[in-house]
Amino acid sequence: MKQEITSTAPDGNGLIDLFSRPISYLRLSLTDRCNLRCMYCVTEDESNGCLSKLGHGELLSYEELLRVVRVAVAMGITKVRLTGGEPLVRRNVLGFIRNLTEIEGLRDVRITTNGVLLERYGRELYDAGVTKVNISLDSLRRERITEITGVDCFDQVWRGIETVLALGFFPVKLNMVAMRQINDDEILEFARLSQRLPLQVRFIEFMPIGASSRWNADTYISTDEIMERIRTVGELVPMQKGRHDGPAQVFRLGADASGSLGFISPLSHHFCDRCNRLRLTSAGALRSCLLHDEEIDLRSVLRAQGPDSAIREALLAAIRNKPQGHQLEERMRRTGSDCHGRMSRIGG
Repeated sequence: MKQEITSTAPDGNGLIDLFSRPISYLRLSLTDRCNLRCMYCVTEDESNGCLSKLGHGELLSYEELLRVVRVAVAMGITKVRLTGGEPLVRRNVLGFIRNLTEIEGLRDVRITTNGVLLERYGRELYDAGVTKVNISLDSLRRERITEITGVDCFDQVWRGIETVLALGFFPVKLNMVAMRQINDDEILEFARLSQRLPLQVRFIEFMPIGASSRWNADTYISTDEIMERIRTVGELVPMQKGRHDGPAQVFRLGADASGSLGFISPLSHHFCDRCNRLRLTSAGALRSCLLHDEEIDLRSVLRAQGPDSAIREALLAAIRNKPQGHQLEERMRRTGSDCHGRMSRIGG
């Protein structure tokens, strides 16, 4: 039976949604701009120059973002992830991050990046208090990276990975979107990478996001198939999950591996029953599910100069709207419609 949302942050229990899921995690998309043009993120319309980027005034200012986070933390949010587009391309982002990590009660600030700028900004991120980083890397071959991202950037990304490992970031996660006949012949190479380096290599199912998405059933590879391939070269040893860990199933490839493997299965093995997050898009919309298009316009609330209670109510409304499950396959079977949001604005 559904229950009312409770906000009990003062005694440490945080927010509980209508389906008894704790909500403690907010993802902030800082910009829809990026220095890469990855094939699974940029739709066909965008690659043809048909969709414009947000103007500066359409983005939430850093002051607005900090205000939202302060209200959210007072309600029980303890973890924030910075995404994009590419978050590190936004001007003066490091000053914003320093202010963000100083918010009392915010215990965990992470960043997801394509890694191109990590060599340059890694030290400042670490000193600002960001010690957990996810890096998108879909191939270990220079020429293929250029094909997937539209930019010859492999050397820059790899130097960024080496930089954050040397600085002591932990965990460092490499996110590989597995795509049949595009990069699936590298699955075993990525898996072996976790044996020699202290990385969590994560295999993510390709998701159908965007009205002009390049997703199709022939490109999709399930987690079960990926794991079956990896088991041909070694045992997958399950690792214990912590209470606040994300949706990935985590294993070591052999007991002596330096790193680990993560498997994220939004289509084949739903983790909706454990979803603890809200998303704030770069356009200033609150989104309670990556694969549902319903949004709440928080930017208008902020620009109306209302009190913090109006922000709080918008956050509570987003939690009330959080579906029990994304039901993407059912929608696609019934209507042929997938998630129409733009990944570059939602922030993944």
